Amino acid sequence: MNILSYNEKERQAGAGLEIMYTFYDYYGNRVRLSFTDHPFSVHPGHVWIICRYHGQWLLTDHPRRGLEFPGGKVESGETPEQAAIREVKEETGGLIRSLTYIGQYKVEPDMVKNIYFAEIAAMVKQSSYLETNGPVLLPALPENIRTDERFSFMMKDEVLPRALEEIKRRSLSCHERL
Repeated sequence: MNILSYNEKERQAGAGLEIMYTFYDYYGNRVRLSFTDHPFSVHPGHVWIICRYHGQWLLTDHPRRGLEFPGGKVESGETPEQAAIREVKEETGGLIRSLTYIGQYKVEPDMVKNIYFAEIAAMVKQSSYLETNGPVLLPALPENIRTDERFSFMMKDEVLPRALEEIKRRSLSCHERL
């Protein structure tokens, strides 16, 4: 992926200013990503939750897109945190122990999504996982995830590796390879 503002990002980081990553997603849409407090909207329309359960990555198997971390729309009257808890439960059966806001990204022109990191306390077997085929546990994410056809397009741009770097920087996950 091409990171458009790399030099500007480095200059700003040295000056102690907010770091903003800008790149194009899998479909060529311009994306801006930040790990600051809600830089694009305090009312995002979507959530994406990077999940860990017993030292493994918890993903869901979307029938059309493939393997991805759970996520979805924030429904009317719902906070983004409530949406994150609901989406993880609906798509994986996971019950969240802790939920941490990581950052936010905007897919232009106007789709804003909060990124969370969740530690899962328990998994509940469900008769339905709504629009997904249910949970998938992986001990590690593949290094070649961008070319691995099993994975959704949402796992193939700069959001995932940057978010994993931020999770590691904040010491939110175990020390295995992220």
